[in-house]
Amino acid sequence: MQIRLKKSLYLGLAALSFGAVAAVSTTANAKSYATAGAYKTLTAAATSRNVASTGTNALYSKPGTVKGAKVVASKATMKTLAASKKSANYFRAYGVKTTNRGSVYYKIVSMDGKYRGYVYGGKSTSTFAGGIKSANTTTTASLPTQVNNYYLKDTSTNTLWTAPKYTQYKASKVSLLGAAKTDKFTIDKAATKTREGSLYYHVTDTSDSSVSGWIYAGGLTTTAPATTATDNNSVTVKYVDANYNSVGSSSDWVTSTTGTTKGDALSTSDLSSLNTFVSANVPSGYTVSDSDLTSATYGSTIQVKVAKAATSKVTFKAEGSATTDTSTITAASLAAKAFPSLTTSEQKIFTGDADDAIDISTATVFTSGKLKTLTGATETDADGNQTYKVYTFDATTTKSANSSAKYGDGVTAYYTVTTKTGAAPSTTTDSGNTDYVG
Repeated sequence: MQIRLKKSLYLGLAALSFGAVAAVSTTANAKSYATAGAYKTLTAAATSRNVASTGTNALYSKPGTVKGAKVVASKATMKTLAASKKSANYFRAYGVKTTNRGSVYYKIVSMDGKYRGYVYGGKSTSTFAGGIKSANTTTTASLPTQVNNYYLKDTSTNTLWTAPKYTQYKASKVSLLGAAKTDKFTIDKAATKTREGSLYYHVTDTSDSSVSGWIYAGGLTTTAPATTATDNNSVTVKYVDANYNSVGSSSDWVTSTTGTTKGDALSTSDLSSLNTFVSANVPSGYTVSDSDLTSATYGSTIQVKVAKAATSKVTFKAEGSATTDTSTITAASLAAKAFPSLTTSEQKIFTGDADDAIDISTATVFTSGKLKTLTGATETDADGNQTYKVYTFDATTTKSANSSAKYGDGVTAYYTVTTKTGAAPSTTTDSGNTDYVG
């Protein structure tokens, strides 16, 4: 009987001991988890809630010490995001919970929306601490010297944003509906993305102030975009030879004036612009021989006659002496030979249709202009005596020698020579030349 009692007591104590251990274990487990208070939405200005990971704490689906919290981004991942050079890896804090142990957990989301969850934020809801810290996603920059008259270069590559991309949560593209690609923009703010260092400008459409936003600086240009040619704003220029055969390709001149209509005569300024365009786009190797543009209208095609161009080469001879210059008459070649420089209009006498006759014996630049009289440099003999030569254009001999010359041929300009005593003057009435000819 005593044996049976002892066994029962032993078993009872054993059972009691097991139960006591179980009770202690259950109590210990319950105390290992914290409980979180009510969720509160952060109401401070959104831009003041931009944060960066410090890399010291993981991101959880719930406050990290609450039962059931799962890792969203490990401590290692958060450390990587902390060292990131991409704005996409900043975070926006938007909610908070405080546990019964006084730990604050902020709910955050990455700027690109990839990571979202709770991170330990210290012991106070008045500041960010622990796993996050406040972040300035942009830094104010200086405005450029020029702030007006910019165009959007290519909106498919760089367009306007409500904030530089990823520097604010849910930064989005600005609608350009109603804005023309020829609209001009004005810069009023400048900032660099803190992590990337890229420069952004805040711009406003001068034609519609409702169109404004941030754009990467490289997305702006001061060059006006080409306007698509239409019947209402352009004239097609077709170059033809004497037999009206097409020469080269046709080109579209587009007006910069707004509100023009097909069939209307060109304004005075547009007619001048068209003339400039015609001269600038002549097919290579040709010159304009006939271009009456007064009848041009918007939406029409005009024919401009051209002829093969040639630049006559001029040989200079003094009283039958050897050739001293066989280069083409241009300002550059004249300067190289120490002749006076010619203006564009003065050079035109030497350029024309290759088959056309050229008569330089009557050219003003020779008969009364810069090439009429050329003064040689001072020459000093062995005894120290100084003389210089004066070269005077000989129209009669020049005409006789070039009676059948054409622009495609070379022509010869003849000069008579007179020797003067003394040093050459520093300037002359006709040429201003002080260097030896040839």
